[in-house]
Amino acid sequence: MNTQKAVVLQMVVFIVDWSKTKQISSIFQQVHVRFHFVAKGEGTANSEILDMLGIGKSEKAVILCLEQKQMVPTLLKEVHRRLGLHMPGAGIGFSIPLSGINAPVVKVFKESVEKSLAMFGASAETAGEGDEMTHEAAHEPKCDLIVAILNQGYSEEFMSVAREAGAGGGTVINARGLMHQGPVKFFGISVQDEKEIIIILSKREKTFGIMEAGSAAFGVASKAEGIIFSLPAGNITGITLQ
Repeated sequence: MNTQKAVVLQMVVFIVDWSKTKQISSIFQQVHVRFHFVAKGEGTANSEILDMLGIGKSEKAVILCLEQKQMVPTLLKEVHRRLGLHMPGAGIGFSIPLSGINAPVVKVFKESVEKSLAMFGASAETAGEGDEMTHEAAHEPKCDLIVAILNQGYSEEFMSVAREAGAGGGTVINARGLMHQGPVKFFGISVQDEKEIIIILSKREKTFGIMEAGSAAFGVASKAEGIIFSLPAGNITGITLQ
């Protein structure tokens, strides 16, 4: 009988100042994070908030990586420590569960799981079963990552509405639609080249109100033609959602 535990992966997201990109990539290399991707984003906080937090600019790096579920708290703790995410404006990190992934990627993690666990001083039998995971389940607030995909030019207005509904801030990523040649209709939504993706980390009790307000003003029937959805987020570090 095969008693090997299945490899369960999560996507880990870090949002930090763009100047920290090389530093966080170096950390990933040192701790053998196998896949990570970097996109440039823009913080949505106004200048007064930036000054209050001691942030000189709002250009952000949105960094996505894959990690084993039992290793996620350790990875977040390591980045938190080395980047000083406890400092105001230093950045945030969180994880999102995956519903599926292609088999070759899982194989890569299976082949290196023992090496990775040994590096962090854990064993395959005990990883993910200690006090840190228990503490997370007992005390971490339930949060969501709200994602809004809008036509370009509506991010500031969207964030104004989102803040009125309880959002603290967000990050904007410029993107392009790649499934067509020229504007087309997809489920009645015109797919244009230039898009803005707004991501907002929210406490769960505020998620519905933020999404409802955003959809009312910037939904598919509006000029923004927004698609808005949310994903569960956990292992929050670098921010207190009070």
